[in-house]
Formats: sequence, structure tokens, C-alpha cells
Amino acid sequence: MKLVIQRVREANVVVDEKVIGKISKGYVVLLGIGKEDTKETANFYINKLLKLRIFEDEQGKTNLSLADVSGELLIISQFTLYADASKGNRPSFINAAAPKEAEELYDYFVMKCKQLGVTVETGRFGADMKVSLVNDGPFTIVLDESIKK
Repeated sequence: MKLVIQRVREANVVVDEKVIGKISKGYVVLLGIGKEDTKETANFYINKLLKLRIFEDEQGKTNLSLADVSGELLIISQFTLYADASKGNRPSFINAAAPKEAEELYDYFVMKCKQLGVTVETGRFGADMKVSLVNDGPFTIVLDESIKK
């Protein structure tokens, strides 16, 4: 799994010229699902995501989590995070999960975040989406296999 997390003041996602997801303070999460990923993988990243302390406290230090600031999530499926451009100029997506499996794991990821009490908005899996955001900081973090080492 690969997550690109952007701390935002606000964000929305548009499909077919309609806003289908909108948050205020929180994270936009671009979620890439690899062919080796499982529910256990998802649980690991959900735990990490929700415990990240990247909001500022009264002293300006990044000590507060999403829950501490009543933040929200906008989770967008992003298979292109698995692009491999090491050969040639056209990326390969061979390491991305197949659409059916990816959608099931994406839905699981969203459901688990909601079950843990987080307000979650989403894009539409497989759709052409337009994502707009106001990055707060800017503050962007990437979570991938390197955090497990």
C-alpha cells in the first residue's frame, strides 16, 4: 500500500461536474493498493494514518493527531502511485492491484476508518476525478513499505 497524505484546510472531489466529497480541516489521502496488499496491510496503514501527529499544538509543534483536532478524511483511490517508469517513458502499473481486488480493499479501508469514528468522504473508485485542496503548510507525507523497515 502507498499513501500520500496531505494536511489540508479544505478539500473536495468532483465527478461529472458534481462535488461528491468535501471536507474541512483534515487529510486528503491518495491511496494506492498493490497486488500483494491484504486487510492486514490496510489495518497497519489505517493505524499509522490515524495516529500521525502532524497538526500543530499551541506551541506550533506537530503534536496533534487527526482525532485531537476533530479532523476529517477525504480518501481518493490512486492506482497511479504504483507507476513504474524505470524502463522507457510510459509507466507500467503491473504492481498495482487488479481493479476488483483494489476496490474491495479500498472499500474496506474507508469502512474501517469510519468504524473508528472518523468522518470520511471519498471519491468514486475508477472515476475521472478532479481533486481540489488547500494544503495546510504545505504538509505532505508519504507512507509506503519503507516505514516497515
